[in-house]
Amino acid sequence: RGIAHSAPGLVSFSSDSQRQQSMTSKHAAAGSACGHNVSEYDDGTIIHWYQQKENEAPVRILYLAQSKVVDDGFQEYRYMVEKDPHKKMCILTINDVIPDDSATYYCAYWDLHTHSDYDKVFGTGTKLIVSGKFFNELISSPASSEILQKRHENQIMYVCLIEKFYPEVIRVTWADEADKEVTDNIVKGDVWKPTNGDKYSIGSWLTVPAENKDKNYYCKYEHESQQRSLSTQGIYYMLKIQFYMLL
Repeated sequence: RGIAHSAPGLVSFSSDSQRQQSMTSKHAAAGSACGHNVSEYDDGTIIHWYQQKENEAPVRILYLAQSKVVDDGFQEYRYMVEKDPHKKMCILTINDVIPDDSATYYCAYWDLHTHSDYDKVFGTGTKLIVSGKFFNELISSPASSEILQKRHENQIMYVCLIEKFYPEVIRVTWADEADKEVTDNIVKGDVWKPTNGDKYSIGSWLTVPAENKDKNYYCKYEHESQQRSLSTQGIYYMLKIQFYMLL
């Protein structure tokens, strides 16, 4: 798992995580993740860092080559990059964080796909939200979470509904009785926020054959505020037409 350290006026992102997460302090809430194969680089690998603001294309802010930082016109004095080849980790630190730093940050590197073909591998991104609020004012655990169930012919559909949390960075997965992650027949909805609210919600669907009705499945979520696992055992809720229309 990646590391996202934050303190008043400063926030750091690392390159060793495969999951988007978040961390909040008085000045910043950051989701940390930088890629799945990025941890495989050696000391000679050039690491690129990109900044993507909402509704804009990613822009490279700098890259690190042989321990030398090459700046692409950004405020160099506020950006610091360190690479630890022994831990296979690259860390970007932003000093004197300001509201304009709110964005998603990605690290990337070129991976030799064939003998003559390179692909640029990007991480899943680190989301930074700059706020003047204190930690306990900014972060909010989900107000409610439940699994709804509907049976249709030879299938059972479970819907994991997680409501009213902040910040919006959350990871939702499904697992079976052996605690093995289930990846087939999963649909994850987008995080949404009501027009008259400031908290976020999300839904995730799992469809299984009807003969698996006695098997237990778990909906797991990881949020900055907490981690929780919900079981499908004992679920007797029925999904209504109105619920489909709402989502």
